[in-house]
Amino acid sequence: MYPWLEGLSEALFEFVFLYPLAMSYVWMVGALIFWWNFERKSPPLNKVLELRRYPKVAIVIPCFNEEADLEETIANTLEHDYPAFEVIAINDGSTDRTGEILDRLAAADPRLRVIHQARNQGKAMALNMAAVMTDAELLLCIDGDALLSPDAARRMVYHFLKAPRVGAVTGNPRVRTRSSLLGLIQVGEFSSIIGLLKRAQRAYGRLFTASGVITMFRRSALHEVGYWSKDMLTEDTDISWKLQLAHWSIHFEPSAVCWILMPETLKGLWRQRLRWAMGGCQMVLRYASMWGLWRKRRMWPIYVEFMASLLWSYAMLATLILWVLSVFQLPLHGFEVDAILPRWTGVIVGTTCLLQIGLALWLDRPYDKRLFRTLFWAIWYPLAYWTINMLTSVVAFPRVLMRRQGARATWVSPDRGIRTQPKEAS
Repeated sequence: MYPWLEGLSEALFEFVFLYPLAMSYVWMVGALIFWWNFERKSPPLNKVLELRRYPKVAIVIPCFNEEADLEETIANTLEHDYPAFEVIAINDGSTDRTGEILDRLAAADPRLRVIHQARNQGKAMALNMAAVMTDAELLLCIDGDALLSPDAARRMVYHFLKAPRVGAVTGNPRVRTRSSLLGLIQVGEFSSIIGLLKRAQRAYGRLFTASGVITMFRRSALHEVGYWSKDMLTEDTDISWKLQLAHWSIHFEPSAVCWILMPETLKGLWRQRLRWAMGGCQMVLRYASMWGLWRKRRMWPIYVEFMASLLWSYAMLATLILWVLSVFQLPLHGFEVDAILPRWTGVIVGTTCLLQIGLALWLDRPYDKRLFRTLFWAIWYPLAYWTINMLTSVVAFPRVLMRRQGARATWVSPDRGIRTQPKEAS
């Protein structure tokens, strides 16, 4: 009855299935460019990386109710293979034994300094406190459950010594919670999505975010941009944009490995991903004014990529609603969706998923020796990723619009998963 509605319906359906397909190839091509130009030329993993100088590094660990994992993290950090470092742990108003544990560990090792905050003021405030209380040239910021590879600092410092405009270097988080289905699937995520995406974005020019769980910063760059923003839900994304908009570069170093704990319950995973999605929405709203500035043009592609992803999420939701209405044979006047599964693109989508997973695992194989053991579970992650991305995005955007401007972003104890680790994490 309405031919233009039929055309719109078809366009909507094609966008829903072709957008993820196109992004997969963008990520794969970009990751290969990064590997060819940078990663394959990196210093070998089997040799100690000797630097021409060793600037002082402060390893900063913000803590909120981390008593379950804190001793392991501090012990791992103090054994780090770097000649000049100190560890600064910030107890951000914890209500468990975090403060007591930190005081005991600090009394046993003078390289550990502890800052106590009387109440929970948020991760950004904790990082800002550490940044102004150290004379270190570089700050390596990690989470309270993270285990660094022994040479992570050396491999990140290497980038700062090579280029004076490097403002930050982000590392390679690897999931160590692998005792449940959610944990195993997220192993695939950190390779096939996050690792691949960071390689591609770095190859094309700019990163959307430097991982908050492992990033080293040049303190002078932080000072120039005003340090971390206390009202942003994802402070790592915000500081990444602030640095790059001020024309500092952010590098990705895949050999700087950090073993992390991830949620292994649906509730914990939902809360984490919703916060990530809300943080991304905050970014595009806060920095929308950059479109009027030609000097900021190198940030435009990642802005467009996020907005396209957000548009896809609402398009996918609309497609699902139309499909449900079509199933019940309600009159839609040419706007019906006959099937939710892709048509001629089905084989291509499946093949692309396998290519993406295969390439991602191949690229990350030097840093995670047990990675291919998760292959069966990893191949399902592209489907899970786009589903989670759709659900969190459609919820996040209106919540960000309704959020009070300038409200302090405090944190709660996250879901750290089931404490079973692969041997590499020990």
